[in-house]
Amino acid sequence: MRHLNSGRKLNRTSSHRKALFKNMVLALIRHERIKTTDPKAKELRRIADRMVTLGKQGDLAARRRAFAFMQSHTAVKKLFDEIAPRFKERNGGYTRVIKFGKPPRRRRNAVDNRIHRQRRTNQIQKTKKTPAKTRRLKRHAGAASRRPPADTATSVRAASRPTHERSADVFLVFWIWFVLRCR
Repeated sequence: MRHLNSGRKLNRTSSHRKALFKNMVLALIRHERIKTTDPKAKELRRIADRMVTLGKQGDLAARRRAFAFMQSHTAVKKLFDEIAPRFKERNGGYTRVIKFGKPPRRRRNAVDNRIHRQRRTNQIQKTKKTPAKTRRLKRHAGAASRRPPADTATSVRAASRPTHERSADVFLVFWIWFVLRCR
């Protein structure tokens, strides 16, 4: 049993894990969103939230502790000057893990996730939910407006031909396809 053994091993040695999370935290601070697998994202969330907490402390000791983990002056500066002030009124939950991509990766069953920094609480706007039927109608109306305009001469010509001629053309095309396929 794994009593008091927190954290995922991710099938790596401790030094490999430490280097992996150091690089992932650096990438998350630089780009503010990264794409990774589900277990890595959930484990990274713990470490990234600790770094933001150090940034919120703002003193020299916290800067040194952050630098001891990240080993990058520019990342520490960005963490303390830009990222941490965003979350001064928020207690925890600075990062968010979002499922990304529908099917899992082949053979590994690893679902890709996207982890990113939360926005400031005053930037999050509450949107009014619309009923599903209204959304569906809007979506179809938008799709119709995105279609390129049809060539009017061609559409008039096609509409003026009798239906049996059009069906004969379809049959002819199918027959040519079938003959070529069977060769």
